[in-house]
Amino acid sequence: MAVSFHSENVDFPPIKKRATANWIKTVAENHSRHVGEISYLFCDDAKILEINRQYLQHDFYTDIITFDYSENNVISGDISISLDTVRSNSQKYQTEFTDELDRVIIHGILHLCGLNDHSDSEQETMRRAENTALLLRKTMFQ
Repeated sequence: MAVSFHSENVDFPPIKKRATANWIKTVAENHSRHVGEISYLFCDDAKILEINRQYLQHDFYTDIITFDYSENNVISGDISISLDTVRSNSQKYQTEFTDELDRVIIHGILHLCGLNDHSDSEQETMRRAENTALLLRKTMFQ
């Protein structure tokens, strides 16, 4: 298992790398998956827009972009997270920044585990899985 965390154009967010990696591994195992190589890039809105334009031909800001390289039951991927958008979403939804960041961090993992969020029913399933993972995090690290 190798989960790495990097930042570009932003200060590194207030996460505990080892604890977060262990949480990711547990969530993956709960979805019958194993963790391969996962790389997180914490960045600003300008960088996420650049990634979105260059690789997805999308011309808009987003909180997360997940590139899935998973094979069989081993999840691997590159996950880019805009801390600017996470911060504005935490204000919009009236949540703590760290709680919103945790939700986005695990959202990418759930995509790698095979969950989608294109339809209303998929969004409901994703939200339930996020909430379950967030509860697990609280029990693991309190």
